[in-house]
Amino acid sequence: MSARIPSDPMSLISQWRRDIDRAFNDSEDEGRRGEVTAAAWAPAVDIKEEGGAYVLQADLPGVDPDDVELSMENSVLTLRGQRTLEVNEDKDKYSRIERSSGTFYRRFMLPDTADFEHISAKYTNGVLEVRIPKQEKVLPRRIEVQS
Repeated sequence: MSARIPSDPMSLISQWRRDIDRAFNDSEDEGRRGEVTAAAWAPAVDIKEEGGAYVLQADLPGVDPDDVELSMENSVLTLRGQRTLEVNEDKDKYSRIERSSGTFYRRFMLPDTADFEHISAKYTNGVLEVRIPKQEKVLPRRIEVQS
């Protein structure tokens, strides 16, 4: 019995990655596990509660603020953007390139107490800070059925 070796070893890696992505990104519950990351690189993010708000801080050194997009849909905050590095390997004779570049994409499921209408963001010294005010949790109420 012999093992079958694919003609393109990269196809095996690609299939494995798709299987992993599929396992962690159910289409019905995408973003419901708190966070989904899928991109060329992912910025480091801290999330904390500070007084009456949730605060998200993302390290985005070298990213032009115009290349950052925040959006909100179905209680999921999406952060996406792109970092471009000027690399001319012929001219500059690099011995090492370690900085990541390309697109990034992060999603965060927000709690019911987040005030989606009053989210603000600012970019200072390579750090994006997103403030999400808290609001009172809406309690379920009983609706009387009239006959």
